[in-house]
Amino acid sequence: MTAHTPPRGIYAPLVTPFDADGHVAAHALEVLAHDILAAGAAGLVALGTTAESATLDRDEKDAVVEVCARVCRQRSAPLVVGAGGNDTRAAAADLQRLARWPEVTAALVPVPTFTRPGPAGVVAHFTRLAAHSPVPLVVYHVPYRTAQRLDAATLRTLGQVPGIIGVKYATGGVREETVDLLADTPPGFAVLAGDDVLLSPMLALGATGGIVASAHLATGRFVDLAAAWQRGDHATARPLGHALARWSAAAFAEPNPGVIKAVLHAAGRIPTPAVRLPLLPASREALERAGRRLADLQPDATVERPARAGPSALGGPSRIGHCNR
Repeated sequence: MTAHTPPRGIYAPLVTPFDADGHVAAHALEVLAHDILAAGAAGLVALGTTAESATLDRDEKDAVVEVCARVCRQRSAPLVVGAGGNDTRAAAADLQRLARWPEVTAALVPVPTFTRPGPAGVVAHFTRLAAHSPVPLVVYHVPYRTAQRLDAATLRTLGQVPGIIGVKYATGGVREETVDLLADTPPGFAVLAGDDVLLSPMLALGATGGIVASAHLATGRFVDLAAAWQRGDHATARPLGHALARWSAAAFAEPNPGVIKAVLHAAGRIPTPAVRLPLLPASREALERAGRRLADLQPDATVERPARAGPSALGGPSRIGHCNR
């Protein structure tokens, strides 16, 4: 993805691993980012909801972006960074900081939360941000977090604003307005599935890809799914989509990213499963259920783990097999 090319394919919104002292585990993050891209992901998202960005201070956020920028530079991969908020002036200042990293190819900016400015206010907000941002914007439409639902007409209006190149579409369902949007999207405006469980039907309807947290695991299978729908291979896409949806449902059975972190830790890919309050760690039951769903996708190994991300890299043995019994 160049500075003005809409994103396509599977993007992984990275977790922020923490070490035993509660600090950002930068090395583990770097290994994880490399492994996900090596498994075929089109790009990475830093500082999304899955990153627990609301609990990171400014120095920690900068450290996360620095790591991801370095990995994406080495692999010539696009990097999207979460930014913005419900104060337009502050959001514009937040976006300006991204100019520090030339590797950042877009910003993922949520619809203003809590304020509920209405569709016209949302369009004005994003128009102002796009005019002053050093990178293109991807609108993060997630009404169950923002309490602001946008119809297809409003999203099309946003898609015609210079500097806005896509939407992460996470409305919690595939509705008439979803079909309406995907039937007639503005040129150069990508619709990315944002609800992991609904990735396959969104791709079937014409979404250009997805920002999928559950693609931390079984990354290659998510890439296979996108490729199958793109080439019209329904016989492959349908059963694979159902299997991935079952894994995604298990990954989101408790507040994200608790379960995903627990599975990554059980696989030896991050040093701890820790999340920061107000989130709580995943339950043992959720970990075991997720492990079983993942084993259905990868019966031979359960978790994709390239050699560079093995136990020696993170200092601990893999325990995912235990959680599957």
